[in-house]
Amino acid sequence: MENKKIPLLQIKNITKVYNIGENKLDILKGINLTVEEGEFVAIMGPSGSGKSTLMHILGLLDRPTDGVYEIYGQNVLKFNDSQTAFLRSKIIGFVFQQYNLLNKMTAADNVALPLVYSGGKNRKERAEKLLGEVDLSNRTEHKPTQLSGGQQQRVAIARALVNDPKIIFADEPTGNLSSKQSNEIMQILTDLNKKGISIILVTHEPDIAKWADRLITIKDGQVIGDTRQKPSKQVKSNPIEIKKVAAHLSFAEFAENFFSAIRAIISNKTRSLLTMLGIIIGVASIISMLALGSGAQKSLEKQITSMGTNLLYLMPGRISLGGVSGSVTRRIYLKDVDALAENTELIKNIDPNVSGSVQVVYGNKNTNTSITGATPAYQYMQNSVPQYGRFFTKTENENLAKVCLVGTTVVKNLFGNENPVGKYIKINRKKFRVIGILPVKGAQGYRDGDDMVIVPLNTAMKRLLGTQYVSSVAVEVQDGKMSETETYLLQTMLERNKLTAEHADAFRIRNMSDMIQMLTSTTQTMTMLLGAVAGISLIVGGIGIMNIMLVSVSERTREIGLRKAIGATGIAILLQFLIESSVLSLLGGISGVTLGVIISLVVSKFAGWAVFVSSFSIILSVGFSAFVGIVFGLWPAKKASELSPIEALRHD
Repeated sequence: MENKKIPLLQIKNITKVYNIGENKLDILKGINLTVEEGEFVAIMGPSGSGKSTLMHILGLLDRPTDGVYEIYGQNVLKFNDSQTAFLRSKIIGFVFQQYNLLNKMTAADNVALPLVYSGGKNRKERAEKLLGEVDLSNRTEHKPTQLSGGQQQRVAIARALVNDPKIIFADEPTGNLSSKQSNEIMQILTDLNKKGISIILVTHEPDIAKWADRLITIKDGQVIGDTRQKPSKQVKSNPIEIKKVAAHLSFAEFAENFFSAIRAIISNKTRSLLTMLGIIIGVASIISMLALGSGAQKSLEKQITSMGTNLLYLMPGRISLGGVSGSVTRRIYLKDVDALAENTELIKNIDPNVSGSVQVVYGNKNTNTSITGATPAYQYMQNSVPQYGRFFTKTENENLAKVCLVGTTVVKNLFGNENPVGKYIKINRKKFRVIGILPVKGAQGYRDGDDMVIVPLNTAMKRLLGTQYVSSVAVEVQDGKMSETETYLLQTMLERNKLTAEHADAFRIRNMSDMIQMLTSTTQTMTMLLGAVAGISLIVGGIGIMNIMLVSVSERTREIGLRKAIGATGIAILLQFLIESSVLSLLGGISGVTLGVIISLVVSKFAGWAVFVSSFSIILSVGFSAFVGIVFGLWPAKKASELSPIEALRHD
């Protein structure tokens, strides 16, 4: 017994009902039809008979209300989106009355488009070969607007053939053409049928229907005639396996979506620029705010580092006496400093200081500045090794030598461009020799860290300031002994002054590590706050992208329908619009980074503020802008992916 031949397609009791308000409109009323491989079938009927609706159901562009539709014996109405996309891509080719070519793509690109979704190779060569077969080899790089109606229909036929389909559906393919062009198109379809491709043609013209081997007549949603006009052909059935289309995004598909996004952006330059403006402003704000914040933090770290990071500062405080709050100031003397320095397990270096204000004169120039008396340890503890010249020695301190080091501000005020090292200046009318220039410190709070003069401690106390006690004591602590040293300093000073723990306010200890941590934390918090405020504009920009993508989906609804008709899955459409929104957002992000860097440099130059543009802030801004594009593009992309192919193609 011979195996029963499996028909190419078969429909059983297919109905289609539209709900219009409370009324129902029956378009198809239980149609049954079988088509074998190699048949050329024409479907005719008056307007409103349901012939186009039947064509759309057979071409899987629409779904029936009820019934069974089998291709090679498999009920395709139970297939998922991926399997249905495979059928549209590999088994079905569609030729539309309105051509449905993408105007921004060349003829060759239009023909090759289905290969993007089917994963076909050598797309350009394949497209050019098919265009040659329909006599358009000299029009491959022309866009649809540069082609006549007949030429556009030929491009549509070539596109339908690009994946070697088993069947071609032609919906009124000659409806918009002249008689000559109609005959050319019908001859092409006839030649394809002779090669074994099944043709199902919808037409309302009897002259066109005569080209077919079989004529099916429909009226009021029912088949009223099925006439064979020519003898049936004997074509061997060759069923193919119906597969799922892979859900991953191929490189070809990504490239197509990327360049599609670029074309969409270029074709709507003004709208795209206005859409990106929110992203540009947001990213530029983030870059400039983080640059200012990071610059301030770097500047602060530099200043604190110049003061030393493992230092404690011991200073006199005030205690209550006789019921009067803070009435007595305790002093720190050099003998106290010597006593403290004996504990070498805790203390690495110690530097007592005195300070005051003096007038400095050189030639006919003078300036008021601050003076600090220090020991030779100062240069190492305070990162103040001279950039020119030298620091004074222990012997010079003991001998009350009249030598000094000057800051860069003092050099500018007194010497201009002259080298001060070796020159003599007068400090409070006493002659001092300049032996070095201090390194640049920059602004330290409200004061200029470079507007100062340093002299030996004993010289300052006995020759300039006339004091027997020091203003403060800088203590360099051994590694890991900060807390112990604080306790030691306070207890020792209380004991030497015969005070109890209740008089702990008699001496103050400032911990530089705590100050560094506090200031750094504050700066980081302010930087993040500024960045967060700037990030709000990115959210606003994201809303703008969502709005424009919704407009884009509405404008390109027919394109979405076409892409689905030639094999694109819902996921492919989703990814296409996500890529487009991401490209739009990324371009805005890159432009924003450029603008932000320019703003930072301008602010730095004209306002004198420290700025630092980090690679982290650039990556963060661009990454966040891409994230915004994905998040706010998701809803429009999902909306596009869920469109029905036939409803999308009917969209005006």
